Amino acid sequence: MALHKLRLSAQIFSFLVPYAFTFLGQRISAFIHKFQYRSLPASQTKKVVVIGGSFAGIQLIKRLSESLPTGYCIVLIEKNSHFNYVFAFPRFNVVKGYEKLGFIPYIGITKGAPRGIVEHLRDEAVKLTNRHVVLKSGEKIEFAYLVIATGTSSSLASKVASPNHIEGQAELRSMQDRIADAQRIAVIGGGAVGVELASDIKDVHPGKDVVLIHSRAHLLPGFGKRLHDHVIGVFEEMGISVLLNERPRLPIQGRGMLELLNGKLENFDLVQTLQIADEEHPNVFAIGDVAETGGPKMARASFFQTEVILHNILSLIAEKRNLKRYKPILWIEGSIKLTLGTGLPCPKFEI
Repeated sequence: MALHKLRLSAQIFSFLVPYAFTFLGQRISAFIHKFQYRSLPASQTKKVVVIGGSFAGIQLIKRLSESLPTGYCIVLIEKNSHFNYVFAFPRFNVVKGYEKLGFIPYIGITKGAPRGIVEHLRDEAVKLTNRHVVLKSGEKIEFAYLVIATGTSSSLASKVASPNHIEGQAELRSMQDRIADAQRIAVIGGGAVGVELASDIKDVHPGKDVVLIHSRAHLLPGFGKRLHDHVIGVFEEMGISVLLNERPRLPIQGRGMLELLNGKLENFDLVQTLQIADEEHPNVFAIGDVAETGGPKMARASFFQTEVILHNILSLIAEKRNLKRYKPILWIEGSIKLTLGTGLPCPKFEI
């Protein structure tokens, strides 16, 4: 254990020192860019369109707004009224009174950016052509470069269905009530969301019978056995049952009977399931969970992908061909900060 911590500390130090100089250079460049950029009429401005305003899209917009030359601007197309801070949604499915904090106004994306460099359209892309994005409203947006950052779709507990923040909060409150009313609860899916949801339910409602059901041999399969063993140990102390290598037949979301692989029937008051390069278009990029990168599907990874896409867009604008390829740094991009209950932080583990 001591040797592992020493090795990890050395890795972190070797990464942070050059990164600190890189970050300082970015801040100086952004400061200078703010005074150099000039907003031009729409007829003289080319658009970098970003579809999707979650973690990957917002980080890319921030970096583009610090770097794009005069004559270019950014257009964010996002259907949600507010930024959804989905990292906190498992907790807000359980703990009452905080759900409004999970929805953050998009107005902050222009803070500190040069005037006119960012435009936000609350709309939904329904069709793409070689040079245009067609929106649900019927509007057609011409782009010089396009970045798809739509992420992946899922249901509660990780995401809400409504694009409106008021209705999204109502969805979270409805789940809070269903959890409070249920006595025996099955959480199906042993990834980070399932683990956090199960532990939060048991921590807030210690009298409830909580069962986590997972289809594989160990929890959080993207990580090593040490994290699985740690979670199992904490779950045993909390009184959470775990069924591994189990893929039950699912009822309609909500109340129902689960049939396990051995034919045994288990009745629950609430069942919550969580299991669920094109060379012809060199001006189209993908980032985040929607991109098939071979790296981890995590927000931290998308921040590293941002720098690659930013470099490539700026190179193409400057008519240079020194394009970069994204190579994941698994030990840092794949690390996770996991909570087990509302007051028990979990040590950080790497992929």
